[in-house]
Amino acid sequence: MKHAVEAFRRELASIRTGRANPALLDRISVDYMGTMTPLKQVATISVPESRLLVIVPWDKSLIGPIRNAITQSDLGLNPLSDGQVLRIPIPALTGERRRELARVVGKKAEEGKVAVRNVRRDAVEAMRKQQKAHEVSEDEVKRAQDRLQKITDKYIGEADKLHDAKVAEVMEV
Repeated sequence: MKHAVEAFRRELASIRTGRANPALLDRISVDYMGTMTPLKQVATISVPESRLLVIVPWDKSLIGPIRNAITQSDLGLNPLSDGQVLRIPIPALTGERRRELARVVGKKAEEGKVAVRNVRRDAVEAMRKQQKAHEVSEDEVKRAQDRLQKITDKYIGEADKLHDAKVAEVMEV
């Protein structure tokens, strides 16, 4: 369950808000020597200002492929190149785009909560198998299910808090 919430946290970091964040580019991969390589493994990404990302590739021949990868992504960003570094201005979000991103965050939150519930379901099935094999009593299974439900509620609550914080960040003007 902890891993499901952490995966959800990483997903949220890649959703664009009005501020520059290197995690926006985590999903970007670049063709480097015939292999698709994550951007953060071929360049340094920094945030000198709140609305600007700067990418300094370790190999200057990657400027073009990095620029193309970012342009072709679904982030809606337009990198500017001077031959040495890429600068990516982060435009302010429109009201419509903010609402759309809030819906995306809600969808990702639901996926995270489903993952937590799937872990609970798998654990309950394992307990029932143990009960059928007469390894544990019915009372022990019931107590374990109650504890498991409390743990599930805790992690779903964490996912809800992450969702609420990200929606507030996206909707912030």
